[in-house]
Amino acid sequence: MDVQIEASWKAALKNEFTKPYFLEIVTHLKTEKLSGKTIYPPGTLIFNAFNQTPFSRVSVVILGQDPYHNPGQAHGMSFSVPNGIKPPPSLVNIYKEIQQDVGVPMPTGYGNLTKWAEQGVLLLNAMLTVRANEPASHQKIGWMNFTDAVIQKISDENPALFFCYGVSLHRINKS
Repeated sequence: MDVQIEASWKAALKNEFTKPYFLEIVTHLKTEKLSGKTIYPPGTLIFNAFNQTPFSRVSVVILGQDPYHNPGQAHGMSFSVPNGIKPPPSLVNIYKEIQQDVGVPMPTGYGNLTKWAEQGVLLLNAMLTVRANEPASHQKIGWMNFTDAVIQKISDENPALFFCYGVSLHRINKS
């Protein structure tokens, strides 16, 4: 299977793409598309978080649940929305935490976090796809096996890595 993902991630995760659970994800997504279901993000953006943040550049992981499920919002990076889309409440909460913790003023009307990704922030969702208007609809199709493998791989390579779950910050402790 030729997964469209940035080269360093493709090398780091190559074994995952041939595992039965991953093939089941692909089959599930194809079946839903054929039955007329709308899936977010669009196929070309499913691995956008990886394409924006190469494996060697990851210094922080912000972990979300699943992509935004309303039209035009999901673009393959947790909590981020494309330019021109109003920041959803979850992202506004993150901005508020940043303002409280480090004093950076909260931006208004800006929800595209590509610049964060380019600086080494992996904006990863636990599930990389979702059906339109159905949050957590792909919770049981195997994505968490994949994202668990991603987290394991990057934490093995970088023990000082920080993980953020929503707005909570954690350092992986290897002891």
